[in-house]
Amino acid sequence: MLAMGANSYIARLLGARDKKKASNVLSTAFFMAMAFGLVILILGTTFMTPLVRLLGATDTCEAYSIQYATYVLLVAPFMAANFVMNQCLRAEGSAMLSMFGMGFGGVLNCILDPIFIFGLNLGVAGASMATALSKLVSFGILIFPYATHRSILRISPSRFHPSKDILYQVISVGSSSMLRTLLGIVSAIVLNNIAGRISDSVLAGIGVSTKIMMFPFGFILGFGAGFQPVAGFNWGAKRYDRVRECYSFSARLALVFSACMAILLAIFANPIIRLFSQVDPEMQRIGALCIRTQCLALPIHAWVAVVNMFCAGLGYVRGALILSTSRQGTCLLPIAVPLAWLFGANGVACAQGVADILTILLAVPILRRVLRMVREAEEKQAAEVSAQPVKEVGV
Repeated sequence: MLAMGANSYIARLLGARDKKKASNVLSTAFFMAMAFGLVILILGTTFMTPLVRLLGATDTCEAYSIQYATYVLLVAPFMAANFVMNQCLRAEGSAMLSMFGMGFGGVLNCILDPIFIFGLNLGVAGASMATALSKLVSFGILIFPYATHRSILRISPSRFHPSKDILYQVISVGSSSMLRTLLGIVSAIVLNNIAGRISDSVLAGIGVSTKIMMFPFGFILGFGAGFQPVAGFNWGAKRYDRVRECYSFSARLALVFSACMAILLAIFANPIIRLFSQVDPEMQRIGALCIRTQCLALPIHAWVAVVNMFCAGLGYVRGALILSTSRQGTCLLPIAVPLAWLFGANGVACAQGVADILTILLAVPILRRVLRMVREAEEKQAAEVSAQPVKEVGV
């Protein structure tokens, strides 16, 4: 919520050339994120066992879930701040710094995982330590341009101004992202609990396929997050022609790129799943089916994500909220239990793909509303220009 809301508002403020207020928005979101992360740290460590149980852990994996959560929760304040700095660097046009900060942490995590898990024989706790350490390194990289004044914006306690205007803009736009994340958690809880009641193999297949699909979803979300500040900046600068152009370009590219990813993942679904288990054919079957059904809908998912970011970038709160909650909420939760009841494990595996297809029913009318909003703003600007008196030029 804080990261995406600040991203949208900062982009519009920079388009309007108000750098001072943009820095106030950044600092407010940064320190609020740190405080919220601290709350998560305290509550998470206090209620660890009921937390992992709520998230769908079974008797078989409860101990591993607690081991993993222990160290990750310790860096919750820094992880929360990373989200804000990552998005706000993009808002000011420093996409390479943002990518390096998050990307280096991810690569470091991949390197440290086998060292901690196998080399130091720490098991699941080692994976958690590796993740926690990589998040701290990402924090150091992301805060470096702000600490050394190499960025356009500034982070400072003196710029912490939770004014009514800043809070409204950040929360109203960012609430769509918050609800998307919360509904993602709720849907994961629902699917995990349904799958766990069927068998551990089904639970493992759903869990592994979800992690695998995070790769294409991450590309799509990153692309949309890069498009959002561009749309917001041009909207704030009243360059409505560029607003339309950047949407059209982003939508086409997202469709083509996601279709290519979907084809590759669908073809190699079985070999990828077998990397995680060689001895559980049911887990392999369910995991591959879950991947392929989501690949079928991946271009739709990518296009809807662009429309969602389009709404957020322009400050169209209602549209962003509806689309952010559609995939994991309004389109998934009502069908998850019926599909599981009708088709068993296959229904659980197909639920997310079906929900992705249904989101297009909401995205089309919302896109028409946003494009009409852009056209009306452009017509108003043209009318204001034509109404200005023409100055006579003396010879």
